[in-house]
Amino acid sequence: MSPSTSTGGSKKSGSGGGIRDAMTPGRVAVAALVVLALVFIFENTGNTKIRLLIPEVTLPLWMALLGMGVIGALCGAYFMRRRK
Repeated sequence: MSPSTSTGGSKKSGSGGGIRDAMTPGRVAVAALVVLALVFIFENTGNTKIRLLIPEVTLPLWMALLGMGVIGALCGAYFMRRRK
């Protein structure tokens, strides 16, 4: 076959690039973990004391958990970007 007539496998026929292509099992698992983490964070609404070296602050536990989750996500994104 000549290159102009072969399909080459670069595109699937009939693939519209819709939601089915975007929803891989890995993305579904990550989305489920994010939902579970958010439920856990917002169920823990009591105040807590947090001490970082010298200052001691009192804030809702959900805010501390959410902050740590964001910091963890940023660190993970940074290291994944460096790997490529």
